[in-house]
Amino acid sequence: MQTFYPEIKPYQRHDIAVEPPHQLYVDESGNPDGIPVLFVHGGPGAGCGKYDRRFFDPEVYRIVLFDQRGSGRSRPHAELEGNTTQKLVEDMEVIREHLGIDRWVLFGGSWGSTLSLVYAETYPERVLGLILRGIFLCRPQDFHWFYQDGASHVFPDYWQDFIQPIPVNEQHNLMQAYYRHLTSDNEIMQMAAAKAWSLWEGRCATLRPNQEVVESFTEPHRALSLARIEAHYFMNNAFLTEDQIVRNADKLEGIPGVIVHGRYDMVCPVDNAFALHKAWPDAELQIVREAGHASREIGIVDALIRATDALARKLRHESDNLA
Repeated sequence: MQTFYPEIKPYQRHDIAVEPPHQLYVDESGNPDGIPVLFVHGGPGAGCGKYDRRFFDPEVYRIVLFDQRGSGRSRPHAELEGNTTQKLVEDMEVIREHLGIDRWVLFGGSWGSTLSLVYAETYPERVLGLILRGIFLCRPQDFHWFYQDGASHVFPDYWQDFIQPIPVNEQHNLMQAYYRHLTSDNEIMQMAAAKAWSLWEGRCATLRPNQEVVESFTEPHRALSLARIEAHYFMNNAFLTEDQIVRNADKLEGIPGVIVHGRYDMVCPVDNAFALHKAWPDAELQIVREAGHASREIGIVDALIRATDALARKLRHESDNLA
């Protein structure tokens, strides 16, 4: 089984101004002359974490991490103004141009898979390859499954804690009710809702209970941006048209791709990956038998690192043949 590469520190950090009021945090690590790879974090609103550089061989990859608008170390924190999928795609282009990168690999999980796919369908000529985990197509049924009726039947005990902050007469539309709480001027109401929303997601993210994952989701700074920004996006259908990613999958033709998905993913059920693979048959689909949603599960880590190593070998071989 493959495990994380050793912990490394960035060799360069950037604060990149995009559309006001947003400033993006970006860092680079690994080999400055290596294969450029952009880590696209989940949520939206989660920000990058301490493990995220460690999916890549630092001798081979030029590893770029960024915190999306309102997330992590980007400013202003948990900001919803000007925060849409299309704006994030354009931010990625700003980062690429700022760093002088011609083409890069995109590596994204959950919402990171969504954003990577939208970017690749918008700018296919800029993408060397896609490594995606826990596919999230952001269809109405995907929101309904996790935030109204679906995962609630698998985790009825956790579900009671999720619905507890919402009055009974508002529970017929929990996303709408949570959005109202999370955008309230009442900071106590807002934080209580953020913690409950993030706790639900953290508890459901792994096949076996994992307190470290739960604690990372419910850390107050992260919980607030995660909950506010997710609710904002999901109330707006992620700013996508109906079935947009699958309908535009023909634009991915020729891009090497690997799709990694846990068999028992309760946050983004595996039918998301099947629908994408059917529309993009060139991609390799790997269903990890004993895994849920989280990127830190042993089988998921193994599959993702095998994928980054294999893509590096492929790209270097192609480069050598062109030399």
